Amino acid sequence: MVPPTAAASPAGRLVDPPQAPGHLGEAIPATDLLAYLGALERWAADRRAELDRLDATARASSTPDAFTSDVVLAMTMWQSIRDRLDRLVAVWDSGRADAVAREQMSQLIWGRLDAGRGSALVSLVEAVTLCDAMIDQLRDRLALDPDAADQAARVRAVRAALVRCEDLADAPEQREAVAALRAREEKVTAQAQRGADVGGPLAELEVAVARAERDLIVDVSQRRTLARQRADAQAAVDALETREPTLRDLAERCRREVVEPPNLAVPDVSRLGAVPATRDEVEAFVQRLRNVARAFDAVAEAYSAPLRERAELRYRLDRLRAAGDANGRSASPTVRSGYDEARVAVEATPCDVVLARFLVEQYEFLTRDLPVHGPKGAAR
Repeated sequence: MVPPTAAASPAGRLVDPPQAPGHLGEAIPATDLLAYLGALERWAADRRAELDRLDATARASSTPDAFTSDVVLAMTMWQSIRDRLDRLVAVWDSGRADAVAREQMSQLIWGRLDAGRGSALVSLVEAVTLCDAMIDQLRDRLALDPDAADQAARVRAVRAALVRCEDLADAPEQREAVAALRAREEKVTAQAQRGADVGGPLAELEVAVARAERDLIVDVSQRRTLARQRADAQAAVDALETREPTLRDLAERCRREVVEPPNLAVPDVSRLGAVPATRDEVEAFVQRLRNVARAFDAVAEAYSAPLRERAELRYRLDRLRAAGDANGRSASPTVRSGYDEARVAVEATPCDVVLARFLVEQYEFLTRDLPVHGPKGAAR
């Protein structure tokens, strides 16, 4: 399976950003990954075309240098996303990704990016949101260039951006920073109403507001992602804590019913502690949870295997006795003795599974069909 061919959207209308599937550290279903990769390919092609158009518009404006840094930053963020998308496609391997590879893809989607100016601070999901915010800001600024719009429209755009910043600001220091920008906007507006030339201060304010909104978008996205990761980690902890008593009961039963049972300890989930609060700590905590889950799987297999084999030996012994009755071998005292020995072995508690297996195999040999001899003693 390969993602659908990406195509840019018609000019002026951008395709919607893709909705990321799954959670950090889980093997995301293949169908969800296929849809996401196709949507992300279309998004990447669409945003690259839009960035190229904005770059051309900025270079053709009367003050191209005023837009250079923002265009470069947006393109750098887009390139970081493109690089991560290429890695996802490589791991996807045309749909041949197994559960381990699909878990790795969840790390690539929800984990941090590797490079780029500031992109290492955000995940792929957050980078897509941030890149769209940068593009929106560039579109607004280029539309509000003095050659294309009047001063009043630029002020209205700044006010609208400040309202969005006020809605996004949560921490006290963020609200203080937005309040300072609001005071600057009111000062610029008052000067403009008195007839002063506010072209320079207004341009500086536009840049400051755009950067503040961008930083707030990143912060909100990171906090939401962190909250989701912490909730997913807590759900994983709850699932492991629910599973732990069952494994302890299984281990105790195996120790009672089997001679020389496995010597594996059941991990104590409570020793992991509470889900941490910071992003780096949560990612490390999720890795420890995966290690505990793998340890649980190993413990479950180790302790259930001898119990499962004992049950299979019981069934096998009954089936062999029925076969011995059918072919007449059960009439032999040796065969009957072999059955009694095997039955005692498989029913013993604790059961020596190795001995029981040997005796059942011996009984299978005793109950085999005897060769039939034809004329002159030749076997038929």
